Amino acid sequence: MFVSRGFRRLAVEGRRRGAVLSLAVLAAALAVLAGPPAQAGEGASRIVSIGGSITEIVFALGAQDRLVAVDTTSRYPQAAGDLPDVGYMRALSAEGVLSRAPDLVIAIEGAGPPQVIDVLREASVPFVEIPEGYDGPGLRAKILAVGDALGAEAAAAELAERVARDLDAARAEAQAAARESGGAPSVAFLMSMAGGRPMAAGAGTSADAMIALAGGTNVFSGFSGFKPVTREALIAADPAAIVTMRRHGSEPSEAVRRMPGVALTRAGQHDRIIAMDGLYLLGFGPRTAEAVRDLAARLRGGEDARDD
Repeated sequence: MFVSRGFRRLAVEGRRRGAVLSLAVLAAALAVLAGPPAQAGEGASRIVSIGGSITEIVFALGAQDRLVAVDTTSRYPQAAGDLPDVGYMRALSAEGVLSRAPDLVIAIEGAGPPQVIDVLREASVPFVEIPEGYDGPGLRAKILAVGDALGAEAAAAELAERVARDLDAARAEAQAAARESGGAPSVAFLMSMAGGRPMAAGAGTSADAMIALAGGTNVFSGFSGFKPVTREALIAADPAAIVTMRRHGSEPSEAVRRMPGVALTRAGQHDRIIAMDGLYLLGFGPRTAEAVRDLAARLRGGEDARDD
C-alpha cells in the first residue's frame, strides 16, 4: 500500500512538472514565432495590458493605440472592451498572452497563476509587473511605473500628480462631510457567497481602503483580506450601510438583501445597499477620486452620486 501511494504521488508530481514544462516549451515556441525581442518602453508597439486599472492608465497616457490585447477586467474606457481578450487576470494562460505576439506585457501585481507568470517572465518578451497600492502614494507609484514601462515618464508624472492631488482632496471632503453629519458611518463590504455565507472585506483590501477614503468605518476591519462571515457576525456588526460590487452591468443588490442576516442589520432595515461598478470602485486607477466622492455621497444618502 505504501509503495502504491508513493508511485501515485510521483505520478501526480510528474504530471504537474510536465504541464509546467509544456507551458514553457509552448511559450518559447510562440516567442520564436513572434520574432526577436523588441525594446520595451517607447519602442514597444504591441502591448498586452493585464489589470483593469493598468489599462485605464495606458489610455489616460494616450498609449491605447499600442495595445493589442487586454484581460477581462479591462472594461473601461469602452474602447478597451473592444480589444482582444486574453482571459481573467488571475487565470491567464501563457499561450493566450504570447499568441498576441506582444513586444511588452504590463501586468498588475497579483496577476497569475504564478506558474504562468514564471513562463511569461522567461519568454523573450519584456514583462513588467506593476505594484498595487490602495492610497495616494500607492496610486501615484502605479501610474509612474506604467509610464516608465511605456517610455512616457513625463506624461505619467503629470497624471500621477494630478490624480494623487485630486484623491487627497476627495478624501478630505469626504471626511469633513462625515464629521458634519455626525461621524463616520459604519460600513460592510459584502460580495459573493462562500459555502452559503457572504464574503466580507477586512483590513488591507481595496474595499477597506475605499470605505476609509469615503469617510466610513469598516465593521470588519478586525481581520485581514476577504473572509466568509456568519449570519450572527453580520447581525452583531450591524452596519449602517452595505457596499457591494457590480460586474458588467449585473445588479447584485437583491442578492445582497437575501444574504443571511442582512435583513436584521440597519443597512437592511433602511435599504442602504450600495452597488457600484467593481473596477470604478476598487480599481485604484485614474477615476478613484471620483469613486471616493460618489461613495461618500451614497453613504450620506445623497442623490447626486453616479456609477461609472
